Amino acid sequence: MTEPETVNSADTFARLAIELHDAPGVEETIEAVVQFALQALSCTYAGVVLHTRGSQAEIAAVTDPVVTDVYDLQIDADCGPLVTALRDRHTVAIQDTTADERWPGPVTGIAALGIRSVLDVPLATGEEPRRTVGVLSLFSAEPEAFTADDEAIAHILARHATVAVASARHEETMAQAVDARKLVGQAMGILMERFDVDGDRAFAILKRYSQDTNTKLRDVAQQLIDTRKLPQ
Repeated sequence: MTEPETVNSADTFARLAIELHDAPGVEETIEAVVQFALQALSCTYAGVVLHTRGSQAEIAAVTDPVVTDVYDLQIDADCGPLVTALRDRHTVAIQDTTADERWPGPVTGIAALGIRSVLDVPLATGEEPRRTVGVLSLFSAEPEAFTADDEAIAHILARHATVAVASARHEETMAQAVDARKLVGQAMGILMERFDVDGDRAFAILKRYSQDTNTKLRDVAQQLIDTRKLPQ
């Protein structure tokens, strides 16, 4: 990589770090990642798939509808470079989809969509045990499009994305927890006033209804707040 390109890349990642830090949530964070991938790498399209809590692959962002088709081919077949990168936590590259024989079904379909080069880079946490947050995917209409420099930059971008996604998810979880505590507190106040019980008894009532109806505690609280009635 020449010196000007290095400087440009450094500037790009500096701006990326700021934008990811300022992103209000996971969705906005991922959208910033794929847009920066288009700027910093020689790819035609980009996308990100995230691991959900149930270990399912969830399409989080794409720069073109064709990327959704590429992902669906692999998710439906449960194989392909994307699935391998998610499961094995290592980068998977296809130099030419018309010549790669590792995943004949999905890769043939990818080639038919006009994509010749694929680079799937896992978004994996550094702590042990390592956990895959998702995969950053880069696609090109040209064969052998991604150089060693492109892959190195993709790994840097993936590390930025991993930290940002993990942070955004944590903040959303914390916000949901705070919101749940507020709802439960409001519901307890309603019960305490209506039935003249103390806080411990009010919480016990909510908890019993939650268990008896197999409903989350925050949902029981929300229903009580909205309807002033406990679930039947």
